[in-house]
Amino acid sequence: MVKSFQGVRVVEPKKAAAPILVMDHMSTNLVTFRPEDSIDHVLDLLTKKKISGAPVLDSKGTLVGIISEVDCLKEIIKGKYSNTPTFPGTVAEHMTKNVMTLTPDLSLFDAAQKFLDNKIRRFPVMKDGKLVGQLSLSDVIRAFPKLKSTTW
Repeated sequence: MVKSFQGVRVVEPKKAAAPILVMDHMSTNLVTFRPEDSIDHVLDLLTKKKISGAPVLDSKGTLVGIISEVDCLKEIIKGKYSNTPTFPGTVAEHMTKNVMTLTPDLSLFDAAQKFLDNKIRRFPVMKDGKLVGQLSLSDVIRAFPKLKSTTW
């Protein structure tokens, strides 16, 4: 009869999965606008860059709003009724001023919940009062198929 002795087994604790953070999936090379920019300029740049909106910064670089395609529709409708083929309205007239932001160290799952709760398409990402990026709904959707089920 053969006896086997393996000794005391040490069970290594499972490593905690690294959190999936906003900073890992946000866009950092941003198109931005100024409050005094015209809607014509915004529409032109949104179309060229194939984006649907962007942060608005004042001359000091402080976030003062967000302008989106939906905001630009207001000026387009106004142009239709006044029969003007250009859209001279300014970003300041049409931008969303009460902007909700995220921090770069927020979990991507918490960010996803904020998208659901607030029904908006983009969040500026702020760190120490400075704009450091933007997380769009598309960024979140693109991130999840890349993750392995073991990281959830």
